[in-house]
Amino acid sequence: MQPFKYKPPRVNTGDLRTPVTFYEFAPNEGPEPGEVEKKVLYNAWAKIDSVWLKDLETAKANGTLTDLTITIRDPLEDYIPTNKHYVSIDHPMYRGNKYNVKSVQPDLQNKDFINVIAELKQ
Repeated sequence: MQPFKYKPPRVNTGDLRTPVTFYEFAPNEGPEPGEVEKKVLYNAWAKIDSVWLKDLETAKANGTLTDLTITIRDPLEDYIPTNKHYVSIDHPMYRGNKYNVKSVQPDLQNKDFINVIAELKQ
């Protein structure tokens, strides 16, 4: 019989240190193309993971070098992120960049969190 060995959770509440804002865009009124920020949908604290060094070559080949994994606490019914939403990260390295939500998946190791995959909006 194997001895019991405690494995701490991969993400805990203390890791959520970066404020993020989820919002949606609306098309510009008038003949000019483009979009404007429509309304803020949800604010949260998050853990931001960029591409790991071991996955760097694969990310270059796939064109996913600017993808981020954003881990937030599961908001349950308050907010459900979709691929029509955008996220901005309030951190000096990411300030001014807008990220489009690509996919949302539950964190299978810890049901209290969800993972949001976002890509840099060109």
